[in-house]
Amino acid sequence: MSDYPQQIKGCIFNLDGVIVDMSGYHFLAWRRLANELGFDFSLAQQETLRGLDRISSLEQILEWGGMYMSEAEKLHWADVKNNWFLESVIYMKPAEVLPGVLYFLRQIRSAGLKMALSSGSRNAKAILQSIRLDDFFDVVVDGNIVRKQKPDPNCFLMAAAALGLRPAECVVFEDLPIGISAALNGGIPVVGIGCREQLRDASLVISGFEGETLERILAQLPVAQNIMNE
Repeated sequence: MSDYPQQIKGCIFNLDGVIVDMSGYHFLAWRRLANELGFDFSLAQQETLRGLDRISSLEQILEWGGMYMSEAEKLHWADVKNNWFLESVIYMKPAEVLPGVLYFLRQIRSAGLKMALSSGSRNAKAILQSIRLDDFFDVVVDGNIVRKQKPDPNCFLMAAAALGLRPAECVVFEDLPIGISAALNGGIPVVGIGCREQLRDASLVISGFEGETLERILAQLPVAQNIMNE
């Protein structure tokens, strides 16, 4: 981490688990699909799908149900699930933004830092519009353009490049170990959002944004300087 520069110029956010919690929406859509196919699965099982793309999630669910599908069938049912998912998340409200996030984004804007969203979801832009946060982000890198899954750093490197910044000039905010690894693999300092025990490889771990300040977080990054007084 000593190779990171002394000033952070951009912030890159994951969406699900950092900005909003969409796990319940995914569970309802995937469970509806499983029920259509004649079986069921639990919320605990759903949690193991976090961080997986749509097809990988479907393949895991099919394994739970002891079912086989051709590639064409998988694409069909993945689209069906996504349509059900969109029917619900398109109506997400600003009140569903996780505590402290809006205030934190405003701090970043006031500090003059650039902002990007990097999400594996192909629906990221629609969700941002629904929760009325789309105007905050200079760049949105979503599942429509990212071709390599985490822990490959591609999604974060693309976001940094789109912001016109070097990877080490950015900081990633991520809630999953696989995302932490992706950021670090790209040479980007990363703030873990959640449990310290699960995110121990992160440059810094916070439980959430409520009560946090940009100044405090940047000051605690291993080599980041306080930019707020510059």
